[in-house]
Amino acid sequence: MVLLALVAEAPLHPYGMQQLIKERGKDVVANVAQPNSVYQTIDRLRRAELIAVRETSRAERRPERTVYEITELGRATLARWLRTMLAEPQRDFPDFPAALSFLCLLDPDDAARRLEERSRALAGRLAELDAGVPRPLAIEDAYRRATTLAELAWVRGLVEDLRAGRRTWNREGSMGSMEAPGA
Repeated sequence: MVLLALVAEAPLHPYGMQQLIKERGKDVVANVAQPNSVYQTIDRLRRAELIAVRETSRAERRPERTVYEITELGRATLARWLRTMLAEPQRDFPDFPAALSFLCLLDPDDAARRLEERSRALAGRLAELDAGVPRPLAIEDAYRRATTLAELAWVRGLVEDLRAGRRTWNREGSMGSMEAPGA
């Protein structure tokens, strides 16, 4: 979606797309660390006829440069994707909730230590977000800050519960048997 949105603004070549993503700070929402991933995505967008080659040129002693533009189908698809992504929560499968579902495989002290490490990492991420240069229209930064803040508060609460003995489990018990004492 990010690449499609960029070529909706103006025709671009792959390197220009990657640089623009980085310049605008969109690399926090789109993984463009590997140039190959940009080219693979462009190839998929072309096969789906969402983008097309506008021109191909070659400067002296430079590799060939292909500039892509969005198609009408691409514009319609981009609008549909945006509407869907904004309106419908997706079923994501992040690692953290998966790890939480098996937390009881660690002893409570070890779990608390790992969660304290996560808490420090989240606090560091929050500090980075707060120290960043404000970017106009960077609503994704506000979202990332809010979700990081919420996760940090939740993790700290879980650590407090573990340290106070309000949440515990028996490692010999069944997986998922983590309960509050007396429950």
